[in-house]
Amino acid sequence: MADVRDMYMAHTMIRREFGLLPQLVRDVKPRDTQRSEAVGAHADFMCGLLHFHHEGEDVVLWPLLQERGGEEAESIVPVMEKQHDAIESANAEAMRLLVAWRSTATGTEELAAVFDRLLAALLEHMVMEEERILPLAEKYVTAAEWRKLGEHGMDEMPKKLLPLAFGMVMYEGDPEVIRAVLAQAPAPARLLMPFIAPRLYARHAKRVHGTATPPRATT
Repeated sequence: MADVRDMYMAHTMIRREFGLLPQLVRDVKPRDTQRSEAVGAHADFMCGLLHFHHEGEDVVLWPLLQERGGEEAESIVPVMEKQHDAIESANAEAMRLLVAWRSTATGTEELAAVFDRLLAALLEHMVMEEERILPLAEKYVTAAEWRKLGEHGMDEMPKKLLPLAFGMVMYEGDPEVIRAVLAQAPAPARLLMPFIAPRLYARHAKRVHGTATPPRATT
């Protein structure tokens, strides 16, 4: 059956990066468009990752649980769907505001407030998902079906961004879980990702966070 440990790892990355985003935005000085472009590009990347992540659950996971999980699933999947709708609404609003903010560094507080709301919704959702959904996935979803959930996001995302996304996850990821995920990857990715992905994230984090080792969600 499904090994859901990779979902905890993804959630850790989401907690860290979205947890840091509101202050990253607020720290951009008025009219500092060089900085707003750097932070804005990162924010846009994260919003895209989040969209693909939740779209995969909508398309792959919820139908499987509703089909097999009986009353257990009936009591929680509609809640997850409602939370996804609220998260997607805030996420879309953030992406809309980012378009102008990246090039003007104006409207900073409005954008930061949207990220505050998005973070609060995400934190509530991920706690409930870890408590209620992942145990159901372990019971009712096969390993092959669970892999399709991850493959959905990878298929939708531009391939050149995959190493950076994986580096973000690896930063606080359990080495054993990372090895298990890479074991399912094609040989080139399995061999190169452990070297390339962390370096890409370190470079990215230095540009966005000012350090290659930003504060961890797990501390």
